[in-house]
This record gives sequence, structure tokens and C-alpha cells, in this order.
Amino acid sequence: MTDVLVVADHRRGDLRDVSLELLSAGGDLADAAGGDLHAAVISGNVESFAEDLDREGVDQIHTVAYGEEFNHDVYVQALTALAADLAPEFIVVPNSVNGLDYAPAVATRLDRPYVSDAVDLDYSEGTLEVTREMYGSKVETTVDVAEGPFAVSIRGGEWPPAEGIGDAEVSEFDVDVDEDAVRSNVKGFEEVGGGDVDISDAEFLVSIGRGIEEEENLELVEKLADVTGATLSSSRPIVDNGWLAKNRQVGQSGKQVTPDVYLAIGISGAVQHVAGMKASETIIAVNTDPNAPIFDIADYGVVGDLFDVVPALIEEFGGEPPSV
Repeated sequence: MTDVLVVADHRRGDLRDVSLELLSAGGDLADAAGGDLHAAVISGNVESFAEDLDREGVDQIHTVAYGEEFNHDVYVQALTALAADLAPEFIVVPNSVNGLDYAPAVATRLDRPYVSDAVDLDYSEGTLEVTREMYGSKVETTVDVAEGPFAVSIRGGEWPPAEGIGDAEVSEFDVDVDEDAVRSNVKGFEEVGGGDVDISDAEFLVSIGRGIEEEENLELVEKLADVTGATLSSSRPIVDNGWLAKNRQVGQSGKQVTPDVYLAIGISGAVQHVAGMKASETIIAVNTDPNAPIFDIADYGVVGDLFDVVPALIEEFGGEPPSV
């Protein structure tokens, strides 16, 4: 019992980025424990998902072809049966809406200790050390689980996605689903709060914070996003003020993003916001305060007034700054 089982996450036909991050986290545990790395994908286009999950270091991929979308009862039954068959030492799931839905139920059925929202994992001599953040990410704590088998969910954006081309064995796992125990079904989806944009898929984000001062000044940053081909996002105060829709919010209470470039304009860098964007490949910050926390994680920083810096950037990219 030294193997690791990770559970892929998908939504509306797309495999989510955290699935590949799970493979990295699970691979580290498998190396530390000396076991194999297994991946499971339940429901949806499992054959296509399995191809995407076949990355370097993955030993086996198990598919459960039942239904199209996430269903709590199906996931609980499938994972309980799969874990009973494989007897993995570790079950690793995403700390996503879906993962948080089924993981406690699975852990309870399997009588495993469960630790959620891990940002780091370390396994040595039978003890799993889980690093978590508390009090709005202001405090980092460690939880030692001295006896396995274990169940843990990991926060997205904390591990790099698994890379390379693998040669995993792919097999269909047949689950005798108890239909009477499936008490809900997905009937459809309804976009809420301006769902026209998914900032978590963006490669370049221009993000605005309190420094914009007034709603009418948003036009300036919108122009910058337009001339650079970026997607507009924001910190929580902009959404709380009703200036942008909820789907534009980056942070602990918004979305976690991992773009190639994250341009933070007028954002101080509160821990709640940083938790949602610190995994960005390149972070550029513009702020008048040289001691703003955002500069602690920025790769490049400009200490200056956004109302001077942004128009200059717009002109540099061939645009005409609006009057504000």
C-alpha cells in the first residue's frame, strides 16, 4: 500500500488544469513512498481525458464511463469501489467545488483521515505532512498525519502541471452503480454574473484594483487590455463595488489564475488576492507605494501613478489613451 491515486477534475467537457497539477503532486508522493501513480477519471469523455492524463510518470489510468457531468453519488460509489480494488496509500483530489463535494464522503466511507486545501505535501517514514494556509492565507500551518492510508485535496495553482508524454496503461473500471442511490442529476447549466469570459483560461491578464479610484476610470484599463489583447480582471473591491462582474474577480473568493503574464495595476497585493494569482508565470505590478506587498512577488515592478503609466503603455502598443 504505497501507491497514489489522483482523481481528475473536468467540467462541461473540458479537463481542468488542476488535473495535471494533481499528477505532479501525486508523482512526488509516489516517488517518496516508492509506489505507483494511478489516475482516475469519472464520467464525461473518459477516453479523451485519459489521453490528456497520460503524462510522464503516470503508471495506470482508470476510466469510469458513467454519465457526462459530475454527480456526487456516482463519484462516491466509483471512488469507494476503485480504492477498495487498488488499496492506494494516498488518495489525492482537487480542492475544487467538485472535489470538496465528494472527498469527505469518500474518506468517511473508507475510514481515512482527510486534510483539505493543501499547498504543499511531504511524506517521510509513514507520516504525511500537509501544509495549509489559514486566516485568509496570513498564517501557514502544517498538519502531521501520522498514520495512513491518507486522503487529501490540493489547492490549484500550487504545483506545476505534469509534462511529457507517458506510456500509462489505460483500463476501464467497471462499477456496478446503485441507481437507487443516485439522487440527483444535472439538467443543464445557466451562466450567472456575466459568464462570457473565463479568466482562468486567459494567457494575459490585465488586472485592476482600488487604485483606479472611480468606475469611469475603468475605461483606461479596458483600453490597455484591448490594445494588448489581454483579458480584463480585477481584485475583490472592484467587484464588490459592482464595477465588474463576479467572473472577473481574481483571488481566494474569486478565481485562481495561471496566465503567462499577469499585469497588476493599482493592486496592493492583499494575501487573499495573491492566493489567486501567485502561480502566474510572469507578474508585473504597477503601484504608487514602493512598499506594496504586490512587489514581493512581482517579477517586474513600476513604482508610479497608473494614470501616467497606463496611457504610456497604451501609446507604446499603438493605441490612443482615452481622456479620464
